Amino acid sequence: MSALIARNPDLPLVERLADLAVDALIDEADLSPKPALVDRRGGGAHSDLHLGLMHASALALWPCFKAMAEAAQVHGEIGQPLREALGRIGREGEAAMLATTCGVNTHRGAIWALGLLVAAAALAPDDSASALALRAARIALFDDRAAPQTDSHGARVARRFGVRGAREEAQLGFPAVLQHGLPQLQRSRSEGAGEQNARLDALLAIMATLADTCVLWRAGLEGLAAMQQGARAVLAAGGSASLAGRRRLRALDAHLLQLNASPGGAADLLAACLFIDSLGSL
Repeated sequence: MSALIARNPDLPLVERLADLAVDALIDEADLSPKPALVDRRGGGAHSDLHLGLMHASALALWPCFKAMAEAAQVHGEIGQPLREALGRIGREGEAAMLATTCGVNTHRGAIWALGLLVAAAALAPDDSASALALRAARIALFDDRAAPQTDSHGARVARRFGVRGAREEAQLGFPAVLQHGLPQLQRSRSEGAGEQNARLDALLAIMATLADTCVLWRAGLEGLAAMQQGARAVLAAGGSASLAGRRRLRALDAHLLQLNASPGGAADLLAACLFIDSLGSL
């Protein structure tokens, strides 16, 4: 998708933003080897997911992201009307995703995170990463009065363990991305790790600190500790580009698979990280 944008610089902003959002989801899915997540090797801890399904789901969300960018441009400011328009579009996007995947939840969390960031970018595409995240956070602080009153796995886990869920992460301006993922991505690049290893390191930096509700739902506090400690061990050993780090990464993958603990929340935030990073290509 990035190459497509480069060949079509005159596309409307809303289409370029939708391209970048889909590209971020596909790049996150393709990145390998990710611990216990869907990648080029297989479904990780997910028996109902595979790479082709992740690609199809991402592509099915293009109209959703375009519509969110258009809504931001139409409303022109942050407020209740924009928040509720994004909520409605997000629910329509989720329905399209589920129709494509035959009911499998592939990108529900990513619709939330990337939808906010797409809308924020449509309002002011040339801003810094921190300004973009702050604008997305301001949108997230509004309640969607039309949202169905359902109790998601993430919300239940957040209450049970007293941790931040996806909603709170967005309302705080995506600290896992701004304070950990993006800095690690840039640091690994500057150290010559190579793009794929730099992206793996960014994922690990997010995993090292995030209270991932997907992991907590599947494996409780034991799984969360395994994820965070294992991710820190990979980075401390030299990251994904080092032999010692790669050995630690394989051990982390095996441990999380044994626990059936998939860091899906971290994967969604890596996609957000890659989207923000790609905005320089606009």
